[in-house]
Amino acid sequence: MRIIDVHCYPNTQEWIACQQPYVDALAKYWNRSWTAKSEDEVIKDFADAGVEAVLVALDLETTVGTPPCSNDYVSAMQKRHPERIIQAWAAVDPFKGQQAIGEATHAIQDLHMLGFHFHPIIGRFAVNDRRIYPLFEVINELNVPVLIDVGTTGMGAGMPGGMGAKLRHAHPSAIDELAADFPNLTIVAAHPGWPWVDEMTAVALHKGNVYWEVSGWAPKYFTPQLKTDIRGRLKDKIMFGSDYPSIPHSRLLREWSELGYSDEIMERVLHLNAERVLGL
Repeated sequence: MRIIDVHCYPNTQEWIACQQPYVDALAKYWNRSWTAKSEDEVIKDFADAGVEAVLVALDLETTVGTPPCSNDYVSAMQKRHPERIIQAWAAVDPFKGQQAIGEATHAIQDLHMLGFHFHPIIGRFAVNDRRIYPLFEVINELNVPVLIDVGTTGMGAGMPGGMGAKLRHAHPSAIDELAADFPNLTIVAAHPGWPWVDEMTAVALHKGNVYWEVSGWAPKYFTPQLKTDIRGRLKDKIMFGSDYPSIPHSRLLREWSELGYSDEIMERVLHLNAERVLGL
C-alpha cells in the first residue's frame, strides 16, 4: 500500500539550527536526543519506512531570531531525491510583509512547491488575524493549499511562559474563520488539535475546504471519538502525517495498524485522500 507522509521536516543541521532556542526542551518533550542527521540518513529513514515524504520548510526568524530553514534549501533537497521526497511545503513569515508576499510568489512560481505551512503558536499569530490577510489573498490567487498547525505543540513546552508562545493562536476557530473568508482555499489542519479535538472535528465537517492530517501524535492516544470518526464521517478528510522526526515511522505505522481499520479506510488515510486533495 502506498504511504504518503504529508508532514516531514528535513531533520538536517540547517533545520535544527533554525529552532535552536527550543532544542533542549524538544529533546525533553520527545524523550530523545534532538540532533541532526545527514541528508542521506534522512532519505534512508524514509526508504526504510516505505514512505513518500512531503518536506516542510520553517521560518521562525521574526519570533526566534534564527535564520530560516529556507524554501530554496528544502526545495533543493526535494529535487535531489524526487523518488522519496515527492513535494515540499514552503514557509513564509507573515510578519515580513511585502518580503513574505514576494517569497510566497517565488516558492510557487520559481520553485514549484506544493503550498505553505504555518506554525501559529511559535509564529505568535492566529491565521484569522486580519493583519496577515494580504498574504492569504496572494496564496489564494496562487491557487495552492496551506497546512496549518492546530492544537498544542512541543515547541516551547515546559519552558517558562512557553517562551512567549500562546496556545490560543492555534485554536480551530481561527481555521474555521479563515476557511469561511477564503472558501476556495484548500486548508489542511496539522496534528490532532488537542485539547480541541471535537472543535477541530466540527470545523472539518462543516467547511468543505478543510481537511486534516493527524501527525505528531501516537495513534493509540487519539481520542475515542476521533478513532470512531476516522472510519466514519471523517474518512474522506483524514491524511497520514508523521511530523518526522518527532515520532518514528515504525511506531506510527504499527499503532495505526493496531486501530483495526479496514483496508478501505487505511487506503484513504495513507494515500487516497492526499492524492485527491493535494494532487500528490
